[in-house]
Amino acid sequence: MKLAGLTVAYWCVLVASLLPILCAGLAKWGTFSRPKREGGYDNNHPRQWLEKQGGWRARANAAQANSFEALPFFIGAVIIAHQLGAAQLRLDVLAFLYIVLRLLYIMMYVADMATVRTLVWVLALVANVAILFA
Repeated sequence: MKLAGLTVAYWCVLVASLLPILCAGLAKWGTFSRPKREGGYDNNHPRQWLEKQGGWRARANAAQANSFEALPFFIGAVIIAHQLGAAQLRLDVLAFLYIVLRLLYIMMYVADMATVRTLVWVLALVANVAILFA
């Protein structure tokens, strides 16, 4: 299936590419209106500011890093599957499943549900491997 000339799987690549930005925004949520001296976001030194965060903000930032780490394999798997002529419906469903699992992963990470988060991470990895061999 194509939408605006792109397959669903390629749209999923776009969504996966935006997930780290979503995580970064989540880590910074609600801090823009506070002054820097009161812990508000410091756009002059964003990495140092994030290093000082704890709790769910630190976990959202860690989810951002993991989302960047997972991205190349997903992009490569989708491109390779397309190049090898994978069944489009299977590829689209697997790519969509991967996105759903990555969203769940981010939610579990921020919620500090480590065991469930790890299980979801493994399922997303399995979905990604399935895309590669679709």
